[in-house]
Amino acid sequence: MANVIKKLVTRKKKNTGNETVPIQTSPLSEEQISSATIKVTRFQPAQLLIGCSQSTGMQRDHNEDTLFTLSTVVADGTHDLALGICIVADGMGGHKNGAVASGVATRVVAGLLVKKVYSHFLDINQEPFNDSIQEIMEKSIEETHKAVLHHAPGGGTTFTCALIIGEQVTIGHIGDSRAYFIYADGRMQQITKDHSLVQRMVELEEITEEQALAHPQRNVLLKALGQTESVFPDIKTHPLPRNGSILLCSDGLWGVVPEAELLSILKNGESNPELVCRKLVETANEHGGPDNISVILVRCIG
Repeated sequence: MANVIKKLVTRKKKNTGNETVPIQTSPLSEEQISSATIKVTRFQPAQLLIGCSQSTGMQRDHNEDTLFTLSTVVADGTHDLALGICIVADGMGGHKNGAVASGVATRVVAGLLVKKVYSHFLDINQEPFNDSIQEIMEKSIEETHKAVLHHAPGGGTTFTCALIIGEQVTIGHIGDSRAYFIYADGRMQQITKDHSLVQRMVELEEITEEQALAHPQRNVLLKALGQTESVFPDIKTHPLPRNGSILLCSDGLWGVVPEAELLSILKNGESNPELVCRKLVETANEHGGPDNISVILVRCIG
């Protein structure tokens, strides 16, 4: 809320040539106070504006990425609740059934989260969850891992999912697709950690982050859905970046466009997520578009 100035009492010196005359202001009237007050508007109900865009890229002949978005608002005049599910999955190039793997992973997790989470908030009885939100996410990813093994043998996929409930977002992640927060003050923060060989080498201080960007093994993953008997995703819950944004993307974007350039595009057009996503994809293609590109931008208003 803006601060209201109750009165202004200052003493100045006005130069009239031969003498200095003190000038004193009077207390502000209520009308003057009202006109001088800067009002901060809070949007009601809280809501999510979601844009997405996708491209095969300039050097691939088919798409192996899958993305999914869904948002809902439940508002009754007393409580506002924004719900959202956003997923980016990047089928592993060079592996059989990569496109099938990303499609299966996205559809299975989205279906389970709608069933277990969305239906809860639409139930008039509102029984407590049997599991925590993180446990629901973990079990959903475990189920989709089994589905990928069954429906896309030999295939694999990265997987990054944002489940938004009110003022919190739970991220489920495996592979090297990424989630970023863009805060209202302009900061950009990578939320996920890549499960890749070069990231591990960076952590061991064998190479620098700059060297990792051009390393010949930068596409080698240590974790992916459908590639091992069991899977251990990263699952974390964060406060929603109020009046900020969430960016999900495959490495066809972040691995091609420098982070400073990403942030510049986001800051210059963040009010329209759809147009921003198109601009991000266009920029990746202008940089050569060596891979499939998938991007989702969630603007958090409330």
